[in-house]
Amino acid sequence: MNASLVITLVGTDRPGLVNALAARAAECGANWLESSMAQLAGKFAGVVRLSVAENDVGKLEAALRALEGDDLRLTIERGAMAAAAGRTTRLELLGQDRPGIVREISAVLARHGASIEKLDTCCENASFSGEPLFRAEIAVQVPAGLEPASLKADLEALANELMVDLTLEGDTEN
Repeated sequence: MNASLVITLVGTDRPGLVNALAARAAECGANWLESSMAQLAGKFAGVVRLSVAENDVGKLEAALRALEGDDLRLTIERGAMAAAAGRTTRLELLGQDRPGIVREISAVLARHGASIEKLDTCCENASFSGEPLFRAEIAVQVPAGLEPASLKADLEALANELMVDLTLEGDTEN
């Protein structure tokens, strides 16, 4: 039987960091299932999900811990193998940057019992005016019993209030 491990890492960005993690995982027979990593303000941050034989969990944890130091911190947690039931919806938002946008969107989603599966955000300059714009791309897990029209109406009302463009893409069943 295999165990699912979720590893988070944060440290000073440097060449070879991902390779060091991948090499230790491979040496312990772990399979790299999914990850999301980024360099932000000179720091490297990532989340990785590995699958490894239950008997090799301790060996893998020790190998990964050997990477830790002053400039790299890891957390290792057991994860679940099964996905939640429901629909996945993609949400895109673009508007003038200001504090609180993520808080407002996440509050509406939470009120409807929806869970953020993936959140990518950035600030960019508008092409002609140069004004700072906030862009968010969100994958949302919507509970099976939720009426999509209700969530859509609340998100559209919030978009009007925030004066942002908001697009909800098609649902996919899980």
